[in-house]
Amino acid sequence: MRIRGLFYGAAIAALTVTSASATMRIAEDRGGQIGQYLQAFASVRSSGESVVIDGNCLSACTLVLGLVPRERICATERARLGFHAAWMPDRDGRPVTSPLGTQALWSIYPASVRRWINQHGGLSRKMIFMQGHELSGIVPSCDRNPRNQTRSARRLAPQQVRYQSASASGEGR
Repeated sequence: MRIRGLFYGAAIAALTVTSASATMRIAEDRGGQIGQYLQAFASVRSSGESVVIDGNCLSACTLVLGLVPRERICATERARLGFHAAWMPDRDGRPVTSPLGTQALWSIYPASVRRWINQHGGLSRKMIFMQGHELSGIVPSCDRNPRNQTRSARRLAPQQVRYQSASASGEGR
């Protein structure tokens, strides 16, 4: 029990990184509950961390675009964002669109993202993907910002890792 408490304490400390040189790398994030992402990205915003999108950032993960300042986000050539309407499970566990959740997503996205979503059919149950040239018009390329090109990473949580932070100096390997 004591070891678990120490481990969770270390995970919480890792989530509250205050160094502006730290970088969060997002890769293969399938999303989840909106509230958890609101908290995680608010913490990133207040910590000064930068964010590198380096793979799939789907569903609630895309809230990063509205919660972290644009100048602290970049995307690699592997980055792909996926947008859809928010949903909740019904009594039988089937997904049911949540107008309130969808409105929350919509209100957080920057105007450029909302325009792109509208041009691609809007938020619906169907996932729409932004990548390549379309993504580079919204999120700067990491190739243009050497500060965001990190190689090392450390885990933030004992669960399946969605976010990995790394120091820009390459320490922590």
